[in-house]
Amino acid sequence: MRNIKLAYIGGGSKEWAHVFMNDLALTEGISGEIALYDIDVPAAERNRDIGNKLSGLPDAKARWSYVVYGTIEEALKGADFVAISILPGTFEEMRSDVHEPEKYGIYQTVGDTTGPGGILRAMRTVPLYEEFAKKIKECCPGAWVLNFTNPMNLCVRTLYDVFPEIKAFGCCHEVFHAQNFLCDVLEEEAGIKATRKEITTDVAGINHFTWITRARYRNIDLLELLERFIEKYGEVGHNERGEADSFLDNPFESANKVKMDLFRRYGALAAAGDRHLVEFLNPNWYLKDEETIRKFKFARTSVDYRIAKRERRIKELESLKSGLTALELKASDEEAVAMIKALLGFGTLVTNVNLPNIGQIPGFPFGAIVETNAVFANDTVVPVVAGELPKPVKSLVLKYVLNLETLFAGIRKRDLDLIFTAFIHDPLCSKLSFEEAKELFRKMIENTRTYLEPYFSMQ
Repeated sequence: MRNIKLAYIGGGSKEWAHVFMNDLALTEGISGEIALYDIDVPAAERNRDIGNKLSGLPDAKARWSYVVYGTIEEALKGADFVAISILPGTFEEMRSDVHEPEKYGIYQTVGDTTGPGGILRAMRTVPLYEEFAKKIKECCPGAWVLNFTNPMNLCVRTLYDVFPEIKAFGCCHEVFHAQNFLCDVLEEEAGIKATRKEITTDVAGINHFTWITRARYRNIDLLELLERFIEKYGEVGHNERGEADSFLDNPFESANKVKMDLFRRYGALAAAGDRHLVEFLNPNWYLKDEETIRKFKFARTSVDYRIAKRERRIKELESLKSGLTALELKASDEEAVAMIKALLGFGTLVTNVNLPNIGQIPGFPFGAIVETNAVFANDTVVPVVAGELPKPVKSLVLKYVLNLETLFAGIRKRDLDLIFTAFIHDPLCSKLSFEEAKELFRKMIENTRTYLEPYFSMQ
């Protein structure tokens, strides 16, 4: 049994922490301490109580001790691994991110990675990650750091900028959903049932805008099957997690009509869910108006919906903590724990991950954060050189990479003018005049002033 210490920054997480705790309890070969740190101390204490109960269940395969720490330094000290999953600001700041642009005809489906909302969120997040990187360098410089926070790209970029020797990577499950979608394609077109882990994919791009250029099940080319599949489902849609119209009740779902439409156009499969993809593209394609959004069968996730979901989740967690609801161990389809085990020497894992570009995507800037497959084994993560993207796709992605570099430079220098340059160059802002863009940018900064004032000159 290998004993480790894992520090969890954002340890009061309402969603991801519970998934992570279940997977840890069901993992053989490792155990130890989970050090929880969160500015929301009661939330971290709730997760501590639930985590210790899960670890004590008869069917748990590993014993973990969950401890809440009052300072980030105490939590990080001596950690072998660090997980970061935070909400930068509150849902009120997110309300501005997502809904203020609607007054200017800009619709966002998520607003945490790109678009005006993603840019303002990055302005709140990067300064926090600068501090995290400094603390990790001070308290546990040899630790592996797993990032789950969005905007994924700039979070990981910041960690490496402040602490170049850091061992950090960004984890995202969007490619997993695409693999499950391809499992449905395989069953429909070839009558073969498979799990996503039996699907091999070649992926390249940036987080939430990653593309699959090759997909196989054994010797079967799944992208060839996909062409026939789209003939049947391109118009009605297909959701690998349920009914095609489930987006009507759950705005986190979609019918993959955007994904299939982009495949028709470019011959590569966009790996993220439709609600992420549309924010990277010309807004007139999929986000022009409510009629267009309904046509492509996805939904905008309102902040009110997120708040209601959080309140329901808190009630569920309190019920688990108090014992009113029985705890049950259930493994997820996530791979964070598998990554940790591979890094500890328990076999080898190949999966998609966000890392600085050292040539795994030729033609992209060195040091920019890109998403490709990587090999995890024995304290190393080695990115896999990706296949060539179709030229039109490469153009779309590279354009965005370069704008992210502008945005990052602006935030790093605390230069609002440079940040605004990235703001107006974002595809979703393309319908704005220069003066409209300046007005919207000023309003969104003012709305989130509380979280920006410590880092930016607000004059």
